[in-house]
Amino acid sequence: MNSSRLNQHTTPLRRPDTHPLRRADDHPRPPATVTLVVPALNEARNIPWVFAQIPDCVDEVILVDGASVDATVHMARECLPGVRSVPQSGPGKGNALRTGFRSATGDYIVMMDADGSMSPTEIPHFLHFLDHGYDFVKGSRFIAGGGSLDITWFRQLGNHVLLTAVNHLYHASLTDLCYGFCAFRRSFLDDLDLHSSGFEIETEMIAHALCSGLRIAEVPSLELPRRSGRSNLHAISDGRRVLRTLLSERPRAWSAARCERSPA
Repeated sequence: MNSSRLNQHTTPLRRPDTHPLRRADDHPRPPATVTLVVPALNEARNIPWVFAQIPDCVDEVILVDGASVDATVHMARECLPGVRSVPQSGPGKGNALRTGFRSATGDYIVMMDADGSMSPTEIPHFLHFLDHGYDFVKGSRFIAGGGSLDITWFRQLGNHVLLTAVNHLYHASLTDLCYGFCAFRRSFLDDLDLHSSGFEIETEMIAHALCSGLRIAEVPSLELPRRSGRSNLHAISDGRRVLRTLLSERPRAWSAARCERSPA
């Protein structure tokens, strides 16, 4: 066989370490940094399990303490010495989350509960969608791969009613509404324009993300039973607050309210 013909086929066309589409002084963009915000109120028994599941892709963990009377803060520091503990400035889950968001330094913010109902091992799946162009990623219990081991028929019925309302009022096609496992780009925090103090903040976030035209993705998530303690959620009263939020924050009303709040 002709040796020159053999060399013609076996010699690489270019060195494998070259990149023809990149200039010599170009460098890959560094990976985005991630802040995990965890609001907590008397969750000392649940913190060890939650913090043990946090993946290495999380750079900063902020525990927002709602004046816990148990060892929540101490337990968090024992489990994760680098955790930042921040006292919330007022009552309610909404206030706790807004406090944590203001303290976050990461490019991406992930929010989840401290009761063990959400697994931190799912966080990389949320980040994958942020890395690939989405601005706001929310967990869904009602798409393929998701589910709930905790939801009652009454809460599921309420979620269905509220989900129908948000999809109708906001011309959306979401599959889950009342579930607070979300991630978003911190650069869009001002666009989310959050003011709620209670559980309805999760709905306010989604409503404002829709109104702002953010690119939203839903990812499957499995809701687990609370590991210990009792939930602070009140299905009927909190459901009413969620519905009021959907009605007051619908696109036309939201645009008018933002104009009123904007400085002249």
